[in-house]
Order: sequence, then C-alpha cells, then structure tokens
Amino acid sequence: MAVGDMPITSTEPKARRMNLHSMREGGLIVIILAICIAMSFASPYFMTWGNVKAMMLSFAVDGIVVVGMTILLIVGGIDLSVGSVVCLSMTVSGSLFLAGAAPWLASIGGIAAAALVGVCMGLCVTMVGLSYFITSLAFMVIARGLSMLITQGTPLSLFTLPPTFKFIGQGTIEGVPFVIVIFVVIALIFDVLLRRATVFRRFLYTGSNEQAARYSGINVKRVKFGATVLCSGLAGLAGVIYMARFGSATPTFGVGMELNVIAAAVIGGASLNGGSGSILGAVLGVALLSIVSSSLLLLDVSVYWQDMIRGCILLAAVAADHFMQKRKA
Repeated sequence: MAVGDMPITSTEPKARRMNLHSMREGGLIVIILAICIAMSFASPYFMTWGNVKAMMLSFAVDGIVVVGMTILLIVGGIDLSVGSVVCLSMTVSGSLFLAGAAPWLASIGGIAAAALVGVCMGLCVTMVGLSYFITSLAFMVIARGLSMLITQGTPLSLFTLPPTFKFIGQGTIEGVPFVIVIFVVIALIFDVLLRRATVFRRFLYTGSNEQAARYSGINVKRVKFGATVLCSGLAGLAGVIYMARFGSATPTFGVGMELNVIAAAVIGGASLNGGSGSILGAVLGVALLSIVSSSLLLLDVSVYWQDMIRGCILLAAVAADHFMQKRKA
C-alpha cells in the first residue's frame, strides 16, 4: 500500500467533526420545517403540489453546482466563475448543435469546455500559485466573454432540439420532473463518496490541514486540481440541463449564480476556511434558500427586499461559521 493510501487522522477528532455536521444539518431541517409550517398557514398555495414542484425545480439544477462548490470549499478553495461556466457550457453546446452536431455530442463539447476552464484554474492555483479568489474571478470574466463572443451577444434559439434530449430538462417520471431525479442521484452519489471513499476523504484531510496532509503522503496539488475540475465539470452539466430545459442558450445567463451557490454551501456547513462540509448540508442549504424565495414571492415581498434578505441569510451563515471555527481553535 502506498503512503498516500494509508488512513490519515485529521487534526480535528472525527467524532466531533461529524457531530458538528449533524447539528448543522439537524438545525437546518428544523428551520425548513418551521418555515413550511408557518407558510402553510400564511398562504394556501404554499403546500400545493404545483408550488412544491416549482420550488424543487428552482433549486434542482443549481443544486448540482452546489455539490461541486461544496467539495471545492472543503478543499479550501472557492470558485466565483460557476455562473459564467454554466453559461459557457450552454452557449458552446448550443452553437455546436446549430452547427450540425448531434445534441448529445454537442452537450459533451459544452461539458468539456466547462471542465477545461477548471483545468486552467487548477493549473493556475497548483502550478503558478495564484489564489482561488483571484483566479476564479479572472475566469468568471473570461468565460462570460467567451459566451458573448460565441453568440455575438445574441441568445441562441434551440427550438429544434429533439424531444428525447429536451426530456432531461422538461420531462417527468410519474409526475416528478426528471431534473429533480438527476439532482437527487448526483447528490446521493457524491454524499456517499465524500463520507466513504478514501479518495474523496482526501478532500477533507487537505482542507483541514494542508501541511499535515502533505506529510501524510497526499498529493495536495492533485487533490486541489481534481476538486477544481470537478466543480467546473458539474457546472457544465448544469448548463446542458438548463439548455434542454429552456430550449435556448443566453449569453447573460447565470449572472449572480455564484453568490447563491456559495451561500447555499456555507449555510449547509461548508467552511470558507476548508476542511468542513457535507453534501446533505449543501442540499438543505439550497432547499432553504429556495423555500425562502418562494415564501417571499407568495407574501408579495418586493424583489429588492428579497435580495437584502438573502444577503442577510448569507451574512448570518458566514458569521456562524466564523464563530464555530473560533470555538474549534
């Protein structure tokens, strides 16, 4: 067995770390249930299947991006480019389809373009030594610029997409949107991998104590590189699903998405300092934001107040993470 494959002990006791995750996830479940109960009395439309389905649709595809962001945050990174990468995947896939490529092949091209952005960011961080913040900020602008260049700033109409392809974004299985099924499957797979798979546990070890992980035989640069590419690749997949859902590719799509994605991951327990987070918590975080948005709409709250409220929720989550980190120190 290679040194890098040997079990590694985190600087923080595993039992304590899991207990903090359970507390965070349990608290989110209680908050979500409390809001749902309150809104069921405040609005007769909140608990209808139509509204529930709309809420799930609103966070299902973004939730795929949140999964990748959570893993990257666990490693100690952050990606401000995910909204632009989602858009780039849409526009590349759409332009390839309009150029005559089969929709599935065009989709592979879009996801590959998104993953390539992750490769470039990963190299900048691991080989050049740039920070995640500056690197992802630069690629946020680059990816958006490429989307504009590909489309010449004009939305691509993709109404000729075949029904079999549109099914991934518009189809249903027994009344449940297929998008939600995709999201649940991806969330479950990565939740199990992050909890059980040795390779994915290295993300936690690296984020908890990069120096100790390096001394334990973990290739820290490879771990960071893999997490970066994975985050961009999942953003690319989300872009393809959005293209199938809307039947178009808009070069301005996804503006501000990165803030909602990061907020959901942090609310779910992912630390901005790395070494902490779970997929279940991230799913609960994105669900909470969706429920809050739906509640505000049903209560006819101004959209300007909605942005302020979401910002306050993010600030509260970051503050909670800060105090938890201080307690663990």
